[in-house]
Amino acid sequence: MSSVAQPLAENLVQSVDWLAIAPPTLTALVGLVVLVADLFVGETRKPLLGWVSVAGLAASALLLLPLLGDDRSTFCVDGTHACSYTADNFTLVIQFLVLGGALLAALLSVTTLKDAERQLPEGEYWFLLLSSAAGAALLPASRDLATLIVALEVASLPAFALVGIRHGDRKSSEAALKFFLSSVTATAVSLMGISFVYASTGTLYLIQVADRIQHVDGQLHTLAQTGVVLTLVGFAFKTAAVPFHFWVPDTYVGAPLPIAAYLSVVGKAVGFTGLILVTVLAFPSYADVWGPALAALAALTMTVGNVGALRQQATRAYSAVRLLAWSSVGQAGYLLVPIAAAAYSGHPQQSVGSTVAYALMYAAVNLGAFAVAALVGRTKTANRLTDYRGLYARNPLAALLLAFFLLCLAGLPPGIIGLFAKVTVFSAAVDAGLGWLAVIMAVNVVVALFYYLQWTALLFRAPEGEPVEHRIPAPLTAAIALTGVLGIALSGAPQLVLRFADTGLF
Repeated sequence: MSSVAQPLAENLVQSVDWLAIAPPTLTALVGLVVLVADLFVGETRKPLLGWVSVAGLAASALLLLPLLGDDRSTFCVDGTHACSYTADNFTLVIQFLVLGGALLAALLSVTTLKDAERQLPEGEYWFLLLSSAAGAALLPASRDLATLIVALEVASLPAFALVGIRHGDRKSSEAALKFFLSSVTATAVSLMGISFVYASTGTLYLIQVADRIQHVDGQLHTLAQTGVVLTLVGFAFKTAAVPFHFWVPDTYVGAPLPIAAYLSVVGKAVGFTGLILVTVLAFPSYADVWGPALAALAALTMTVGNVGALRQQATRAYSAVRLLAWSSVGQAGYLLVPIAAAAYSGHPQQSVGSTVAYALMYAAVNLGAFAVAALVGRTKTANRLTDYRGLYARNPLAALLLAFFLLCLAGLPPGIIGLFAKVTVFSAAVDAGLGWLAVIMAVNVVVALFYYLQWTALLFRAPEGEPVEHRIPAPLTAAIALTGVLGIALSGAPQLVLRFADTGLF
């Protein structure tokens, strides 16, 4: 080997920081273990696979603790600051949200699979859930466009299969197909955008893209601008932003309820994380392009989502799940506001902290609402809003917790964390000079109060017929209790989450 080629070859050999990559790696390994074990475990012992998966997700979340307070990067290009994987504060917060959300979805899944009486393939189910969680945990650490899009697809592809995992269920298959086709189209558009960015800058590393895209040749300026817009499309789809939201209601209804809960929180976190990374880290110089676009998307998304939730008929089958689906679209609009505001801020990396704070609040209470919906769905399979009438008489604790979760989403006391999170997002818009967006958000918050309070009132009405008590399985009880404790703790000490709104996470 020549003396010139040898240093070049040495530069291509990258050291691996195994501790930094441990959380997503362990999640993926547990997924493989579960898939292989499924071949050797008898039918009566299949539930063990679920508990192994829950333990694996808990262990992956615990592996975040040694990484606290220490920014670590790996897969770096020698002699530069360009790295493919970085475990900084932003990464750790989002990985906690993703792995915690996946853990709660796994607890809900244990009960769902048991109730399905072997109609759902357990080994495949747990493998797909863990694979998706591994991809979602990898995404916030990704610092180049190639790793980012691979992580996005690793998080998404298993989710398509999970939505359609009920064999012979037409509703489930239709939901999976709609989710798959629309998502693949959005990903293809994003890949084209990334190819345009690469053609303009000659690099995929976010930190290098941010520097080089400011100095592209005049004849490549239009190509770079088009690349920025197209790259954002795929992530806007994952956030369920309007007009990329049409798959949400049918997908949530067709999927097993724990998967709907997973998509509503972890799927959304994937989209917002990707948006934050490409806008704030890769394309800060194109803020005049993505800033107004995201502000318009935020206004449109929160309005369409809340109007869709408002139109749900209480007696329609699956109206409770549909309301949560449309509500999640509306909440996505609020989450987009600080990212749009970052374009008009002198400190864009600090502005997006409000989105992270709001996402943590939303994750805890929305998973809690889905957990109570899973409880009601065990006896009322149609899961109508009218099925929640008199829930307080049947199960006082579940009714009180659901009322608390809904009030958090509405931003009303005693859901203090929901109120504070909304004020934080509202402040981000005002501070950025987006007064018109703050006004639209205020109107939407008032509109949302109607359907959240309407559902809450149903819980305490006199039940139709005698209330019948049913034994609640331990995993479902644990999921409801965990989200309840988390929501109450955050309302008691909102600074635990809101501090992220005032600090630079990168």
